[in-house]
Amino acid sequence: MKGTGGQASSPITSHLNETAPAQRARCEPLPDNAPHILVVDDDQKIRDLLCRFLLSSGFRVTQAADAACARSFMRGLSFDLVLLDVMMPGESGLSLARDLKATRPVPILMLTALANPEDRIAGLETGVDDYLAKPFEPRELLLRVKIILRRSQGSPVQSDEIRMGPCVFNISRGELRRDEESIKLTERERDLLRLFANRIGVPVARHELSSDESTGSERAIDVQINRLRRKIECDPSNPVYLQTARGKGYVLYTD
Repeated sequence: MKGTGGQASSPITSHLNETAPAQRARCEPLPDNAPHILVVDDDQKIRDLLCRFLLSSGFRVTQAADAACARSFMRGLSFDLVLLDVMMPGESGLSLARDLKATRPVPILMLTALANPEDRIAGLETGVDDYLAKPFEPRELLLRVKIILRRSQGSPVQSDEIRMGPCVFNISRGELRRDEESIKLTERERDLLRLFANRIGVPVARHELSSDESTGSERAIDVQINRLRRKIECDPSNPVYLQTARGKGYVLYTD
């Protein structure tokens, strides 16, 4: 989100600006049990946009400009999730995440503009629950937030169906519907969806996606994933639900 000039604009600001007006129409009061999220980022514009988007999505939100401010809030308030930027003046997000994971069981979703795999690994090694690279789509952020909260509350999906936007997949019957229209699946696509449905939000390695009958080259797996995306994604070239987990394989997110 940051450029070299501190106040430089970022793709995420435009994404959130585009999303916020439609969301802003929601004005009903939040329930007392609405999840409480702490947003920690030194960029005030990004904080404000994230808070506005999360509030309109049904979350209570508190914002902090740095690690010291976040620590002050956490001494008196309880949070269900922390959205934590990596690069901040003073104490870094990595340092704060490491300390929080050692002292309290709060889930952490780390946000960073650092693109190198080593940086992502460093973040995950602190024990954070997820890691999202900037710029990101607000819809993807919302999906990841919901998945982390569901997982942290110990409430795995009990339904025999999973929903991905307008698409619903019935796991036991192996049926995919978009709205009321039945979408034809190959046996292989049905197997892949069932595998992903049992690992929602968890990256699945390419070798696990290979069929039992063959070794399944990486290229063959990529082709099968692309075909599946064309059936479940509104924009297969920019997937929201069936995403690539760099260096790991693929991961399915649901609504």
